Amino acid sequence: MTDSETETISVAEISDGPGGVGNEDPGTTVELPVVDILTGRGFVTGKSGSGKSNTASVMIENLLSSNFPVLIVDTDGEYYGLKQEFELLHAGADEECDIQVSPEHAERLATLALEQNVPIILDVSGYLDDSAADELVTEVAKHLFAKEKKLKKPFLMLIEECHEYIPEKGGMDEAGKMLIKIGKRGRKHGLGIVGISQRPADVKKDFITQCDWLVWHRLTWRNDTKVVGRILGSEYADAIEDMGNGEGFLVTDWSESIRRVQFHKKQTFDAGATPGLDDFERPDLKSVDGTLVSDLKEISDEKERRESEIADLRQQLQKKDARIRQLERELEEARDLSRMADQFAQAMFQKAESPYRGGEGRNLNRPEEKQAALGEYGLADEDGTEPATAEADSEAAADGPQQGSTPDGPQQGATPDDVARAVADTDLSSDDDSDEDSHPSTRTHPRPPLEAPDGPPWPTHGLLPERDDIDGDIDEEAWDEALEMGDFEPADLQPAPGAENRRDVVDRMTAIVNALGEVHHGMLAHYREYGISDPLSAHVAAGETGDQHLAYGRNRSLRRAGFIRHAGRGKYEYALPDLVSEEYADLLDADELRETVSAIERSFVDEDDE
Repeated sequence: MTDSETETISVAEISDGPGGVGNEDPGTTVELPVVDILTGRGFVTGKSGSGKSNTASVMIENLLSSNFPVLIVDTDGEYYGLKQEFELLHAGADEECDIQVSPEHAERLATLALEQNVPIILDVSGYLDDSAADELVTEVAKHLFAKEKKLKKPFLMLIEECHEYIPEKGGMDEAGKMLIKIGKRGRKHGLGIVGISQRPADVKKDFITQCDWLVWHRLTWRNDTKVVGRILGSEYADAIEDMGNGEGFLVTDWSESIRRVQFHKKQTFDAGATPGLDDFERPDLKSVDGTLVSDLKEISDEKERRESEIADLRQQLQKKDARIRQLERELEEARDLSRMADQFAQAMFQKAESPYRGGEGRNLNRPEEKQAALGEYGLADEDGTEPATAEADSEAAADGPQQGSTPDGPQQGATPDDVARAVADTDLSSDDDSDEDSHPSTRTHPRPPLEAPDGPPWPTHGLLPERDDIDGDIDEEAWDEALEMGDFEPADLQPAPGAENRRDVVDRMTAIVNALGEVHHGMLAHYREYGISDPLSAHVAAGETGDQHLAYGRNRSLRRAGFIRHAGRGKYEYALPDLVSEEYADLLDADELRETVSAIERSFVDEDDE
């Protein structure tokens, strides 16, 4: 048997008092075998101020004096006082520590402790996040256990407030499960563990009953003394309430008796003592080798570098996400405009082909009849095919006016998409202080002219009367051109409010409304209900999100069509009745106006809401 296997440490003396059993006289020195302490399972308990932390420190001081390294999990930051006499690596989260560590340092800490004999204080008292502290303890314990399988070197891990990791009630987290594993299987590998707690009733009983040595200091709470009675006997449960500071019952597997002992006073600074009224003076502490800290610092620097890279990548991802959302909004707007242009162009063809307009009543939903109509109106390509769709033209529209259109309206030979763009890009309102157009985040197109130089923009304003309703001679060529293009001055033609004229306005405005999407219908219905409102409220009322950019973009379509007008301070007013009245040059009486407006509103208002 080698000297190391028989080496002991002196930690206490036999005390005189109730409960002590044995042949040793009071004052006899108590020696504990080092190997059994380092590789065994221990438990030290006692109420606050009874001396349990002092007992743990006395054992640690004796082990360090004999060059046996330990690792202390310090939950209250009270073991740094050991650095007054010994060189320990104080690792934790506070600036007072030698090094700030995280779970990334766990393997290196285990290597220092086992392979380089560096005693370590793992101070978890400074972590604001309990989960971060628990993860650190878990990882360090895992690496210690894994390395000891190969090294099989006697080593002690001390856990303060162990009831927080291995509670009697409730589930255990990963840290507690790892500590229980060390308690059950660590001894065969040389890894010992000792738990410190002031509440034995709260510590998992499976851990206490497997311990090789135990120290019971003063306990007074009934639940705790019951634990003493079940493990030691009722006479010890009574005697333990009257224990003095530093006194305790020592129970070991290698001794046949329960001894009442008085533990020595620790020699190093007592950082866990209750503060007094005197000024606190921190003692001079020994520093560890700088190379140990530098090795750990490299891990910290690498961790910071990775975190910085992750932060940069996360920022780039957020920018890309924002760009994607912006493109999605722009795509949605483009689709809305595309649908509006296609539907409006189709409505114009259907109107031109209607019998009361002199058309043949052809079904333009049939490709062959639609192609024939396009050819007759000069709107087909040279090869006889239908012109490009509004989706394709909308991309080119961003580069400026296209062939066959001008900012003032459609020209001879314009495509249906040119017609739709001319309508969509014309601002029919009379005010020039719109909040939406001045807002940089909502303006997606150059601001259009407020009014065409030669009169109201076509085709929203102005009613082209029937030929028979015109009094006097007219220029037939000019009339045919006006009939085809809708380019005329209202002053040159005298509108007559006949039944067909009313149907003309209703059909034309209904076609414009139908060209808009469901969201526009919902927003227009909201303005009709409240009279005056704002784009965001209308957009939300239509079942959409509160996206300001999208709301103002869709609001602009309603405004350009003349269905709403700016009312100041970011508000917009329902304007369809005034628009209809203007179409009829104010010649409708109140009932006729109301009937006409109601007929148009049926295209976007549910019957139940009328």
